[in-house]
Amino acid sequence: MLALNIKNETSRLRVVVLGTAVSNGPIPTAEEAYDPKSLEHILAGTYPIEEDMVVEMEAFEKVLKKYDVTVFRPQLIENYNQIFTRDIGFVIDDVFIKSNILPDREREIDAIQYIIDQIDTKKVVRPPKEAHIEGGDVILWNDYIFIGTYKGSDYKQYITARTNMLGVEYIRDLFPNKIVKEFDLVKSKIEARDNALHLDCCFQPVGKDKGIIYKRGFREEADYMFLVDLFGKENLFHLTRNQMYNMNSNVFSIDDNVVVSEKNFKKLNDWLRSHGFVVEEVPYAEIAKQEGLLRCTTLPLIRD
Repeated sequence: MLALNIKNETSRLRVVVLGTAVSNGPIPTAEEAYDPKSLEHILAGTYPIEEDMVVEMEAFEKVLKKYDVTVFRPQLIENYNQIFTRDIGFVIDDVFIKSNILPDREREIDAIQYIIDQIDTKKVVRPPKEAHIEGGDVILWNDYIFIGTYKGSDYKQYITARTNMLGVEYIRDLFPNKIVKEFDLVKSKIEARDNALHLDCCFQPVGKDKGIIYKRGFREEADYMFLVDLFGKENLFHLTRNQMYNMNSNVFSIDDNVVVSEKNFKKLNDWLRSHGFVVEEVPYAEIAKQEGLLRCTTLPLIRD
């Protein structure tokens, strides 16, 4: 049995599910795009090809194994995108929560069922259908659960709005001893530079007291200020619009002093090193074209 344990984003990682780009399927049509960044690359003819993404994910897996992390991969579904495991489920403390994701992605959960079967069934839950929530919107910080949402009355019209307030309330009820804080995110169907698809696209903690943040990803300045007050402005790396677009906040921590980052994030990587982090650089720029990066492709199950 897997004894789940996830209390934050940065403690020593032991077990993780890493997505796969193998048999990723044909390039989607513009109508099939789930987000504006994928759409941009579909229209430009620069959508990532399978073999490049497989190489990138293998590089990431190699780093994880270097640190003795147990890495599970989804069972293969032919011609199907299974890269972003973060969307399909997430762990809080010792509970596995299955996401209510876009209906045509349901098969992705089936492909990790063999892993879920190794978890105590009493510790596996799923929100009711009307409660939408995806793992990219859920960030754990010890006593806090940060959740990205969209409070606009036009929520239903946004395929980029993935977590609603019913999802937030579901988590609040499930973890009454945690401080659940939701953040209203900026959404766009057409401009990826103005679309915080998930909370981890505009904020992520690193180490014990640092973080990466994009101020304009938040619809309310008060939400941004909440994080500034909690972490301290001097402890936050502030992203530009372009750095947010390139997914600089979507790095992944193996330990509280080890961060896996994209090799082109020079300014961020220099900042991390200047604060004592070991930065493991991997190529992930092709995967980033689908509006997801390192954190999006992982589903951590056990941290120390």
